[in-house]
Amino acid sequence: MKFKIACAAFSVAWLLALAAFSLSPKLLGGERKMSEVPVSQATPSAADEALLKKAKAIHARALTIDTHVDIPGANYDPGVDNPRTKCNLPKMEKGGLKGVFLAVYVGQSPQLNEQSYAAAYKSAMQKFDAAHNVAEKLYPERCALATSPADVERIAKTGKRVLMIGIENGFVIGTDLSLVKKYYDLGARYITLSHQGDNQICDSANNSQHLNNGLSPFGQQVVAEMNRLGIMVDVSHIAEKSFWDVIKVTKAPIIASHSGCRAVCDNPRNLTDEQLRALKKNGGVIQIVALGSYLKGDSPERAQAIEKLRAEIGFNRFDMAGRRNWTQEQQAEYTKLNQTLQARMKEVDAKYPPPKPATITDFVDHIDHAVKVIGIDHVGIGTDFDGGGGVPGFNDDSDAPNVTLELVRRGYSEKYIDKIWGGNLLRVWREVEKKATANK
Repeated sequence: MKFKIACAAFSVAWLLALAAFSLSPKLLGGERKMSEVPVSQATPSAADEALLKKAKAIHARALTIDTHVDIPGANYDPGVDNPRTKCNLPKMEKGGLKGVFLAVYVGQSPQLNEQSYAAAYKSAMQKFDAAHNVAEKLYPERCALATSPADVERIAKTGKRVLMIGIENGFVIGTDLSLVKKYYDLGARYITLSHQGDNQICDSANNSQHLNNGLSPFGQQVVAEMNRLGIMVDVSHIAEKSFWDVIKVTKAPIIASHSGCRAVCDNPRNLTDEQLRALKKNGGVIQIVALGSYLKGDSPERAQAIEKLRAEIGFNRFDMAGRRNWTQEQQAEYTKLNQTLQARMKEVDAKYPPPKPATITDFVDHIDHAVKVIGIDHVGIGTDFDGGGGVPGFNDDSDAPNVTLELVRRGYSEKYIDKIWGGNLLRVWREVEKKATANK
């Protein structure tokens, strides 16, 4: 199958059509240049109508899974369509999204000690309680928790939304390896090894002080325990050296629950083509993130100019990972230099204008690139909704059909779309389960 890697840019009307996909096919304009045509006068062709009908049918049949959405702790209530949240039950139902992994996220403390580990554990438990409360007490008639691929398929067939749990930041394990089993028993089926900043497990892709030079000895034990239990190892957020260390020690396929492709957007959070190929060889899957700054970045010239400016004014000397421990003098100095940076950025903006915001086309461009590099069996979707994710055309769960529509427009078959929307993730999850069974 040939994929249309290069795709015509969206006109304003096309973006509106995507946003209204599930409601108004009259806005669909196909390949015509519609920016010069009033939306109210846009008339879809027969081909447009057929494309829309095909995409809606494929989307309705697909087992659609998003591997990463953030949730608050106490008072989490996704039963109402809160306009401030991108993922909730009404939006999932409207957008035909069958399942989501709820992220038990805990921010990284600059301190790695018993006190910080205890605080992280407490925060994690609050979010576990919140996830269970939604499925077991608040809305058991609308959703249910799944802890296996078989559960996912069984629950989806009932029409309920499928809730799954992942942990974002292995910091919550502290130095107590037994907590990995406890989190597994609470339903966690993946753990993102780090977040913003190094922890006791591995170095991070951001704010790294190279604390461990990759995966720490304790981190190796954590990966082994995750393999033994059947918890997917998530390499999103971790440093490149950490990634390669994980590849060496893991006995099961890995996932990147919400990452992009660095060849398309040069961000340290994204995976290089070399990493993608290693992930394929490992049997894993990259779930493409819908966060703008990971989809579309500055031009090399602009990035170089910004870095030169930061170095010139001395901005790079600040340890952002340790900001919580700054003195008042350090905070004041940072504030003053940041004001200088913002003022001087006007010079950079004038010479190298910032890029236009990322849209759903950029999101699917990352899918296209990953498929081109490693094949259709290793690519999925992990939005990071309510954690920064969301772009025009795919800004919340109700927009999920727009992704299917764009994939159909680019020539993807229903079989391939099913793999991207959930089939590949479930394959990896099953393989991780098998490895765990063998280890036990």
